Amino acid sequence: MTLRLIIADDHPFIRAGVRMLLEGDSGLAVVAEADSPEQVLSTLRETPADLLITDFSMPGGQAADGLGLLQRIRRDHPHLPIIVLTMISNAAVHGTILETGVRGLVDKSAGMTEISLAIQAVQQGQTYVSTTFRQTLFESEFNLKSGEVAKLSPREVEVLRLFASGMTVTAIAERLSRSIKTVSRQKSDAMVKLGLKSDLDIYTYARENGMIS
Repeated sequence: MTLRLIIADDHPFIRAGVRMLLEGDSGLAVVAEADSPEQVLSTLRETPADLLITDFSMPGGQAADGLGLLQRIRRDHPHLPIIVLTMISNAAVHGTILETGVRGLVDKSAGMTEISLAIQAVQQGQTYVSTTFRQTLFESEFNLKSGEVAKLSPREVEVLRLFASGMTVTAIAERLSRSIKTVSRQKSDAMVKLGLKSDLDIYTYARENGMIS
């Protein structure tokens, strides 16, 4: 039985590389591509698929990317396996991604081979995490029980990530379908938990802790 795949990434060369890798396997078929969160959602509505391989960060569209997109897909397509590609190296972000129920978390910088390994794991009913991410996740479980990042909720992590990527509180509220007041409170709560005093501190923290690529 052929496994039907949808590839989503806002960089054409990434989509082309993944497609080239997958089309070498006779048991796999790329049935569609998407380059934005909106296109991911519309493609999933229109095209039957057995697996979605998607970038985590696809900014610029009207629909939410990141956790918002994953949560929307999980709600609309609860049984669809998802493999996430990302350059983000932060363990807290990895943890929130895995909490959405994705079946694979692949480091883009690790090369295309790990995508094949992730697909094999999904086909066997397992969850795959890139080798480069496993150690940071292990270390986070050891260190973060009383450390900074563990104090943040998934929503606070996402707000900080989006803010550090250059979005305003208003834009984040629109993207995540939350009120400006709620997003502002989540940003402030995260700053208090992390001991950050200014927006510049947020940018520095996010960069130093791999929350943005």
